[in-house]
Amino acid sequence: MEKLLISFNEEEEDDHEIFNLLSDGFCHHCHLLLHHRLTLLRKRRKLNGTLYLEEGLESSRDNHVNGNSSNSESKSKRNRKRRDSSSNSPFLNKENGRHLDSSSSPESLGSKQSDFELCINDGIGEDSKFGNEESEKQKECIRYSQVQCKKDFSLIERVDGRFTNVLQGLELHTQVFNPVEQRKIVECIYRLQWRGMQGKLKERTYSKPKKWMRGKGRVTIQFGCCYNYAKDKNGNPPGIVRDEEVDPLPSLFKQMIKRMVRWNIIPSTCIPDSCIVNIYDEGDCIPPHIDHHDFLRPFYTVSFLNQCNILFGTNLQVLSPGEFSGPVSIPLPVGSVFVINGNGANVAKHCIPSVMSKRISITFRKMDQKKVPYKFSLDPELEGIKPLHFISKETSYRNNPTTEGSHR
Repeated sequence: MEKLLISFNEEEEDDHEIFNLLSDGFCHHCHLLLHHRLTLLRKRRKLNGTLYLEEGLESSRDNHVNGNSSNSESKSKRNRKRRDSSSNSPFLNKENGRHLDSSSSPESLGSKQSDFELCINDGIGEDSKFGNEESEKQKECIRYSQVQCKKDFSLIERVDGRFTNVLQGLELHTQVFNPVEQRKIVECIYRLQWRGMQGKLKERTYSKPKKWMRGKGRVTIQFGCCYNYAKDKNGNPPGIVRDEEVDPLPSLFKQMIKRMVRWNIIPSTCIPDSCIVNIYDEGDCIPPHIDHHDFLRPFYTVSFLNQCNILFGTNLQVLSPGEFSGPVSIPLPVGSVFVINGNGANVAKHCIPSVMSKRISITFRKMDQKKVPYKFSLDPELEGIKPLHFISKETSYRNNPTTEGSHR
């Protein structure tokens, strides 16, 4: 193993980190095979000047190469090379349920795809096929028109003596993030996971509990605030721990928030300032719960790698470790944004039964201003974001989120 790593020089620390992350648990033969593939990848990357594995990270080398003649090639040219070199992406499967191979890893995800030109400069993608602002708006109109929204979820249950739609406030927006955007986000999360494993994130940012029973022990990465699911060793109760610090929202996550505000999925009056990344292995789950009121409603879950179902109801049953039952099961396609608000957030419980294959989700939430960490400061990048004027769907009610109509 050590002999294999010697061939990675100090300037290629990122490849070294990826190799360690991906080869954990491999046999000697698989170590050799992975090393060979990473070597080919590094040579190809050097030839075309592309460092696509750095995308979405705040520490991207592109941020500090000013004046370097080796980087004189324009960003648009590099982006075109990225498009031309990414034709066989495992993310191109358009099926919502099984969108890509859950065993995919960062070095195997770069490949060509046909709809990358639909990415917008102010969203996740930075490539532009056209050179003027009007064309960019037209492209974004096309992308936005592909989003499907369902908000007529209904489950009538008796609550406090009266019949109530306990799913009022739920919305499912599909095709918000296309396959290439999903690839970038997943790559970013894998890199963040590796940094957490190496102790390069703040202590409470990254968590990998022991899998002491089925369904328990999923990896989590928290940004913006530290949230306790249960009383911790210091005696802090469940909720936001105000005297603990975690890392701020990554740049790519802020771009995701901007996209969702611009497309009227997130109201401009309640922009998230924190999030939690859940990395599920096969068998991991989230038990029945109602989210803590240290966070305002609504909140938003984005799904990646594989579809799973989320259960809702006022009386969800625990059948066995990781196995639950409830009256309503809602599929969460990859690339979708699931909005939890109203009775769906405050009356009904929800849970994720044990997943059948690897899954990643990001849940964005806004903290109650009375509960924010003591050293928290607002991010100027997330202030003043407005929805685009071309949006004509009936979504204006989201710009004034209230609990009106919600059961209390």
